[in-house]
Amino acid sequence: MSDSNKKTSSGNHDGIYDVIVVGAGAAGVGVAISLQHVGIENFVIVDRDTVGASFAAWPAETRFITPSFPSNSIGMLDLNSVAIGVSPAYNMRVEHPTGAEFAEHLQSLANYFELPVKENTNVTSIEKDGEVFHVQTESGLMKAKHVIWSAGEYQYPSLSGFAGVEHCRHTATVAKYGDLEGDDFLIIGGYESGIDAAYHLARNDKQVRVFDMEGPWESQSSDPSIALSTYSFERMRHEKFDQNVQLHANTIVTLVNHVDDTYQVTTGDGQTFTSKVAPLFAGGFDGSHKFVSHLFNTRDDGFPEINENDESTITPGMYLCGPSVRHDGHIFCFIFKYRQRFAIVAQAIASAMGLPTDEFIEAYKSWGMYLDDLSCCGQECLTC
Repeated sequence: MSDSNKKTSSGNHDGIYDVIVVGAGAAGVGVAISLQHVGIENFVIVDRDTVGASFAAWPAETRFITPSFPSNSIGMLDLNSVAIGVSPAYNMRVEHPTGAEFAEHLQSLANYFELPVKENTNVTSIEKDGEVFHVQTESGLMKAKHVIWSAGEYQYPSLSGFAGVEHCRHTATVAKYGDLEGDDFLIIGGYESGIDAAYHLARNDKQVRVFDMEGPWESQSSDPSIALSTYSFERMRHEKFDQNVQLHANTIVTLVNHVDDTYQVTTGDGQTFTSKVAPLFAGGFDGSHKFVSHLFNTRDDGFPEINENDESTITPGMYLCGPSVRHDGHIFCFIFKYRQRFAIVAQAIASAMGLPTDEFIEAYKSWGMYLDDLSCCGQECLTC
């Protein structure tokens, strides 16, 4: 989808946008639709690649762990929707879409809402000069009164944590698990990406060992930000998973060596495991928020510190959207979590511009897309 197919932002006569949204993934597209709904017209989305590119880069077999269901008729929004009234399940006829399918869904949203998107526009720096943000791109300088950072995580895989990590292959670089050669695989990291890789390899009759310093499959929490999703537990009960996968909980990997043609994984208790195939590292992502760390204070956990409007506490007008959002101990790392903050950001910017927001807030609250009371978060499911 080229720039010529996208709507251009209107009302930008002085060369300054009201809002620049950085990132055209789920968070960027979703918050942009919220900006449009609240009445902000002079905005633009920029992305260094294309709309939904991070989802399109997922391994071919990987699917959403959260199910999509067209429940709009009873006022319950599809878990994977980023816009009120929209259901990916209804549009795609898929309950657990692939990354490529969801990328196509985001592209269709950008077209339907006529969002102003500048693709293939790489941001190289963001600085604030007085009341105006200077967003430098490889294509030139852009200016805005507000910036929303929604660049996501997937394109920033983490490659740290133990000696010899450079000998591993991050799961984010795998195009298709079915194309991987070898019969014996070592996977470091046992959260969603690690279990997903193990499941697909096991179904191809590969022998797999998964190492995790904790063991999310043993967690008693009902929060999918901490424990595995029910979709993953369901797949772990597959006959091939049981036959071909060994799970090693509470096992810290301290060293990976490559000696001759063999990879060696050493654990904290002194055990060594070997394979002819480079270990797969499912160690998560560094996150794009580090690119704008100079515009935020940093929490003890390394994530940006934000106020009740998801705005930087040190740089007014700089907002955060997406999986990097953290409030106290609450983790907003899934679409159905962080989408509840889109309208918070849109309302804050609209209010600063003097636009009315009452009807907007009411509409978003009615769809469960406006979470301003965080005291209700973190509750566990009852054990019956």
